[in-house]
Amino acid sequence: MKKRFRLLILFAVLGVCFLFLLPTIRWYFFTSPEQKAQAQETRQNIKETASQRAQVDLRRLEDAALSDDILPNGMDFLIPVAKKLYRESKKQIPDNWTASAILKAFPEGSLLPDTIEQKYCDDIFALKDLQKNAVKLGLDLSGGLSIILRVGSTLTNDDPADAMARALEVLNNRIDQFGLTEPVIRTQGTDQIYIEIPGTADPERINDIIMGKGSLTFRLQDVDATDIFNDFYRRNRGITVNSEGDIFDVFGNLIEYSSIGLLYEDVQILGVYAKDRYGLDELETYTDGVYTYNRYIAVKREIGLDGNYIDDAFVERNSMDGRPEVIFRLSNDGGEIFYRLTSANVDKPLAIVLDDKVKSHPRISTGIRERGTITGFSSEEAENLALVLRTGALPVELTVDSQQSIGASLGEDTIRQGLYALLGGIAAVLVFMLFYYRSAGINAIVAQVLNFYIMFSVLSALNFTLTLPAIAGFILTIGMATDANVIIFERMKEEMRLGKTRKAVIEAGFGKAFWAIMDSNITTFIAALFLSQLGSGPIRGFAVSLSIGVFSSVFTALFVSRLIFDFGTDVMRSKKLSVSWTTRIQENTKAVSL
Repeated sequence: MKKRFRLLILFAVLGVCFLFLLPTIRWYFFTSPEQKAQAQETRQNIKETASQRAQVDLRRLEDAALSDDILPNGMDFLIPVAKKLYRESKKQIPDNWTASAILKAFPEGSLLPDTIEQKYCDDIFALKDLQKNAVKLGLDLSGGLSIILRVGSTLTNDDPADAMARALEVLNNRIDQFGLTEPVIRTQGTDQIYIEIPGTADPERINDIIMGKGSLTFRLQDVDATDIFNDFYRRNRGITVNSEGDIFDVFGNLIEYSSIGLLYEDVQILGVYAKDRYGLDELETYTDGVYTYNRYIAVKREIGLDGNYIDDAFVERNSMDGRPEVIFRLSNDGGEIFYRLTSANVDKPLAIVLDDKVKSHPRISTGIRERGTITGFSSEEAENLALVLRTGALPVELTVDSQQSIGASLGEDTIRQGLYALLGGIAAVLVFMLFYYRSAGINAIVAQVLNFYIMFSVLSALNFTLTLPAIAGFILTIGMATDANVIIFERMKEEMRLGKTRKAVIEAGFGKAFWAIMDSNITTFIAALFLSQLGSGPIRGFAVSLSIGVFSSVFTALFVSRLIFDFGTDVMRSKKLSVSWTTRIQENTKAVSL
């Protein structure tokens, strides 16, 4: 392989690694504490904060239009939207963008506050995405989330102890597939489950996953009952029907409907929900031109198919509009049940219900036996639903007893001492290589620095949770990479004693050391692979960092180090080579000084 091509490969690898590492750098070094706090807020809090800030900015804009008419600081993002509105209304675009010019661009209504609110919403969710893509610190380094779940009644007729054991297994599978490392999940007493999750994870998404009971159901929609109820709803929204209370609250939300006396006993009224801009469930609405109503449908109480019959589920993008779809595969028994249901009700609407919320109500076009599609979810909700369906239903009902952030198990002084030990150990290794192998040691130092850079970049790309065992894997990998350099340098010494030239020594040294290095790293990788599959918690964190380090150390020792030597030979035209204090090649001679 030509040196120029190898150099391009090296630059490409370093560039890709920088892109992997960029979210971590931005999060830890260029994100303020206030922004980090915003990223860790719940979606409901984000919605309230963005709405309040939008109202404040709207008042600032209106006050500025009445006084100095200068566009307030931080509101330049409105200019592109205002330009577009001026063009659409065929008005002349102003030369100077003042507060009044911005206000004139927006028609009366909620467009302006919605535009401002959307800006704050996008900014905060961009911070959430940045946090999600950065390397997270484990419980032992930065703390995490502590959750206590209380066990209610069992969902099956199993023995309670066995149901608890299977609940722990399901929770372990879900959190493991969620991408977290080293969670702590254990029983606490006879009716509680204690969970610790490292890092600054999103508590809302975690709750969706650990509390999801696989309670997805497929039910037939009763069209006649839906029409009867909605007709009553439009005529009587917000009124008191009996002494027990209102059927609807002042916002038109359903409270009680059984006393209407117009519905069948075998149906249930459920709201149709969609995600708003914050990812929160929101009742769908429709209008008759005058009033706005929430959307409700009547579904059969009898469950047509339970989510427990789903064997596998994954998310794909619709080829037409790019929206996420949950693709599910049914078990043999589930396929037969669903086929009988769908084939007997072709052209009738089917309600897909998750936690008593109608997420989708498609019309059945044909009988479905093996595979189906669920739509009506956001990307994140679709991923969560697919995960819950894959891992199965919980055999017990769970409720959150308490949820709180916990501090690191190690004090700041202990963590600082551990980092000093890590950096000191690495520095000692590098100083030894420089002192013992002289100019060749510089080559080894460069390779080690790049090795550490590549390892950490790959871990950042995998959203790895960094813990003390993972750091131990780093240290072991540094030692192994140093060992590879030692093997190469010692082989080069042997070739130099034979009186060979610099170029011949380098070729022979790397060529003869290749399989010795590969054998040792392959066996280490196999051991790390078994540890990652059979171990859990700290063992898995150690194994993952070690296996990644195996690949990066081989790349830097055999590819990068060789490239540096060849650069000195062919580009710098150097004929000297110093591998130790006693073994070196002098310029313009093949003699070896000993």
